[in-house]
Amino acid sequence: MQSKQTPWWKRAFRAIWEQFKRLNHRFLLTRWFIIIVLLLTLVSVTYLTVIAKTAHVRDLQSNLSRSTVIYDQNGAQAGKLYAQKGTYVNADQISPNLADAITSTEDRNFYHEHGFSMKGYGRAVLLAITNKLTGKNQISGGGSTISQQLAKNTFLSQQQILSRKFKELFISIEIENIYSKKQILTMYMNNAYFGNGVYGVQDASRKYFGMDADELPVQDAAVLAGMLQNPSNNPIDHPEAAKQRRNVVLQLMADNKKIPQSKVKYYQSLPLGTKDTFTVGNNYKYPSYFDAVINEAISKYGLSEKAIMNNGYKIYTNLNQQQQQSFQTDFKDPSLFPQNAADGTKVQAASVALNPKTGGVQAVVGGRNKDVFRGFNRATDIKRQPGSTMKPLAVYAPALENGFKYDSELVNKKLSYGKNHYTPKNINDVYTGKVPMYQALAQSLNAPAVWTLDQIGVNKGYEAVQKFNLPVTKKDDNLALALGGLSTGVSPQQLAGAYTAFANQGRLTKPFYITKIVDSTGKTIVQNNGSTPTQVMSKNTARQMTSMMLGVFNYGTGTTAKPAGYQVAGKTGSTEADNSTDADATRDKWVVGYTPDVVVATWEGFDSTNSEHHLENLSGTGVNSLFKHQMEQILPYTEQHQFKVQDTATMIAAKNSRQNKVTPGGSEWMQKAEELNQKLLNKGTNLTDKAIEKARSFLGF
Repeated sequence: MQSKQTPWWKRAFRAIWEQFKRLNHRFLLTRWFIIIVLLLTLVSVTYLTVIAKTAHVRDLQSNLSRSTVIYDQNGAQAGKLYAQKGTYVNADQISPNLADAITSTEDRNFYHEHGFSMKGYGRAVLLAITNKLTGKNQISGGGSTISQQLAKNTFLSQQQILSRKFKELFISIEIENIYSKKQILTMYMNNAYFGNGVYGVQDASRKYFGMDADELPVQDAAVLAGMLQNPSNNPIDHPEAAKQRRNVVLQLMADNKKIPQSKVKYYQSLPLGTKDTFTVGNNYKYPSYFDAVINEAISKYGLSEKAIMNNGYKIYTNLNQQQQQSFQTDFKDPSLFPQNAADGTKVQAASVALNPKTGGVQAVVGGRNKDVFRGFNRATDIKRQPGSTMKPLAVYAPALENGFKYDSELVNKKLSYGKNHYTPKNINDVYTGKVPMYQALAQSLNAPAVWTLDQIGVNKGYEAVQKFNLPVTKKDDNLALALGGLSTGVSPQQLAGAYTAFANQGRLTKPFYITKIVDSTGKTIVQNNGSTPTQVMSKNTARQMTSMMLGVFNYGTGTTAKPAGYQVAGKTGSTEADNSTDADATRDKWVVGYTPDVVVATWEGFDSTNSEHHLENLSGTGVNSLFKHQMEQILPYTEQHQFKVQDTATMIAAKNSRQNKVTPGGSEWMQKAEELNQKLLNKGTNLTDKAIEKARSFLGF
């Protein structure tokens, strides 16, 4: 009888195997494979060990036991930041029943293992391999001891991937090396989530049972332990599910010898007895400011949001609580804003206040919406056309630096420029032929501003704007720059930062929030007194600009924005709504004003401008009224330093009055005397400023 022929696949396998054995014998493939596996293992273990050693595990207890506190410019506490953190209590303030319930449910071998369970880890690895083979890039749980859960909640993300599981393993071992079992369990119980935005056993005990954590009886401790795997099954929202889970936990406690088996049915028969006495403190009092602090700590100093919210830092800032509170109150007052659009959409706004000497942000509000944690902050995030607020920066300051004077006669005609026949128009379409610079600025005339930029050269205006730290590109190197026609736009904070140079004798300061950060161990990790001011124009130019910009509020476009009883310099601005058929439709309105003590920039407009959503056609007050109200609340609490210059129009009127009183024959001599007097005055002032600077340098100020 003929034997059956060997199947083809067996023959193919034998051939491959024989080929492998020859190659293995020749090239030692098995040994190389073992070496590569060992090398990869060594690299992985080294990498994970470094992660564990650099995770600042020694600071964990102090981090968890403290909230991150924000301090104002005077060192007074302004509020707290916290997430995954409730009221921290020590081990002796927690009922032993709760510790027994949690260990029985979450990690029965907690007291006998060193941070991990081999059986649990094996189960997790098998599940991970299965998920990979089925196309799921996640792990399905398993292997998490209490120490590992603590490591995950405090140092790692919740992303369900295998690499996170191995990091969790090594960090949990490091936790076990440093802390006792009692300390680990206490930290875990204070950091655990119990639903309804409640973290930690103390707040959970108050939220669900109206008592402190050290008062919890067995049945209530079992409820809280049962919520750890599914916090939504809490006794307030889902009482039946909470009760069923409680009864399972009670049996597990009996199995783990923590309560007698004979008592289980008794405890299971008891009602839940829910009582809510938990109150949430309002520690996040200044949302826009605190959001900006967090953003700066992340972007400038490399901290993570999780670390900021949970690591118990002390963050010292430039916050002025009086200014911040007044801003927030104003933004909640609808009488200070135009009416809503026909569909109910609110007119939005944003404001920022800076200390011009340092650049420290003293107050900021990012909108009129309901506050959302780290939401969109219009004061720092928007990019809108600055309109005529650009004229002092791009035109008049560089013009003074290049030979013009505050009373130079500018051409005020409707002219066309360049090959594209760019033709700027005054708002009222009225032209006087000539106009002195100070009047052109105060009345915000467009034609003379563009003419002046053309005279000094567009590039000089462009370079000046760059010096003021505003975001311009080569696309903006054209005459439209005079009227604020930027390719991207600016934020109120950027504009306020630019105007610090006018308030600070020509020295520009950069806006910033944080002055110092101290970690939970008391170590200072950030120290910032602000950047060194940059001299972007001469002191004399800054004085002349202030003199001209006082006129904006005294008789120009900002008269309705002038705070009663105070001298403020600055500029207003607006931009047209291009996509509206209404000729008067406005997209943006701006007011930026300053004294020697504070710079405030305020913007107003819709988030999205169209035919139904633009300014001008809305009744009610506008940005001028808002700015006036803001300054009237802020200025009484500043040092109230006075400008060292007068309004240009006032100086010229006084000069003309003196000239009119002299005899015709003496007028020429009087004029020369006036000019000499002014030169001596300017020279004397400059010498005084230099003397003061030298004295400050000598004394170390």
